[in-house]
Amino acid sequence: MNSNCAVFGCTITNRYTTMDTKALRQKILDLAIHGKLVPQDPNDEPASVLLERIKAEKERLIKEGKIKRSKKSAKSSDTPHYENVLPDGWCLTDIGELLINRDGERKPVSSVIRSKQTSKIYDYYGAAGVIDKVDSYLFDERLLLIGEDGANLLSRNKNNAFFAEGRYWVNNHAHVLDATDKNLLDFIAIVINSMKLDDYITGSAQPKLSQDNLNKIPIVLPPLAEQQRIIAEIKKWFTLIDQIEQGKADLQTTIELTKSKILDLAIHGKLVPQDPNDEPAIELLKRINPDFTPCDNGHYPVGWIETILGELFSHNTGKALNSSNKEGIFKDYLTTSNVYWNKFDFTAIKQMPFKESELNKCTVTKGDLLVCEGGDIGRSAIWNYDYDICIQNHIHRLRPKIDLCVPFYYYTFAYLKENNLIGGKGIGLLGLSSNALHKIEMPLPPLAEQQRIVQKIEELFSVLDNIQNALEV
Repeated sequence: MNSNCAVFGCTITNRYTTMDTKALRQKILDLAIHGKLVPQDPNDEPASVLLERIKAEKERLIKEGKIKRSKKSAKSSDTPHYENVLPDGWCLTDIGELLINRDGERKPVSSVIRSKQTSKIYDYYGAAGVIDKVDSYLFDERLLLIGEDGANLLSRNKNNAFFAEGRYWVNNHAHVLDATDKNLLDFIAIVINSMKLDDYITGSAQPKLSQDNLNKIPIVLPPLAEQQRIIAEIKKWFTLIDQIEQGKADLQTTIELTKSKILDLAIHGKLVPQDPNDEPAIELLKRINPDFTPCDNGHYPVGWIETILGELFSHNTGKALNSSNKEGIFKDYLTTSNVYWNKFDFTAIKQMPFKESELNKCTVTKGDLLVCEGGDIGRSAIWNYDYDICIQNHIHRLRPKIDLCVPFYYYTFAYLKENNLIGGKGIGLLGLSSNALHKIEMPLPPLAEQQRIVQKIEELFSVLDNIQNALEV
């Protein structure tokens, strides 16, 4: 296991095995086209013999009028992705010489026409794969498609070479390639997907791989038997990588579900034990409201009470941006685009003037809880910085009226948001009004228990975050 990891670039840590699976796939493809993935066999028929046989068969098909001769184009001399010396039995050719182009058989179908079709049972292929279904088909065999245009040619977020099988339709945004021996197509796909096509692409706003440039793309050709061994080895490795990626995806989902469950337990008093020596929560509220009458507390532990946010926090919103208002001191201010879940983005901090009379309600100080009024409604963060900053009117500033563990209420907002309990029970609203914010029902545990809950949440989340970070390497 360790030797394989050394070859393919995984990093072994004490607790986790991490790898960049995309880079690992690329490494395997690179090894394949350089003759380093499987050993050569001197008994294999040389690729030069295979190539001559392909040329002869293509000439026969041309004479019989079954295919057209590819346009002769100057070969590219720029082949930096191949070594100067090819493995024994290999030869260098190009797509135009090796394959049969069937672009003349493809046909676009406008979106208007497709929208009027009714049966729509056949795949409709574009530059990067299936983009729709249509009523009829053009092809009924396995062929290799290569994107002709689009951003994917450069980004390679998807494979530029891919297969279409069964009955299907191809529009004019994907090249259609065939071969005298269809077994060749699998290896050609490997070669195309292993390489950058930048040298053969024209245009930047709309990248395009013309048929002429497609024909120029150099292809290293191993003996047919070695091609089959290479394909089998790649399938073996890619199956393993698929399993790793699925495992990572499953673990990511498990982590998110675990965090959700931790918050649920925390908000309902089941994450840490209660301590009968803690001062009951009602005593906290009686300090500012002696006549406070708690809500029904049937689903919370002894010592907890249920109240509303307006009882716990004083509240202000910031100042609306107005180009006509130029009076006051210019100060940095936050908008909802700066506020994320318990973090801030400072890449685009702006300024506007604030009057002395506005600063009191618009200034954020260390320990304030900020809640987004619009956009991602309820998104929250605690301002934990030693300098003051102002806020725009789409941010609610919450400041505790009594002794509270503010991080507990940050996690409460995270729980409410995840369970669609902010913004009308899951029905998206344009904004979270001050009145609606004040009325949000909130649990109030004893202060000491709030602190224990936050400590436990952060302890558990830290472990889960470490695992998640390892998965993303």
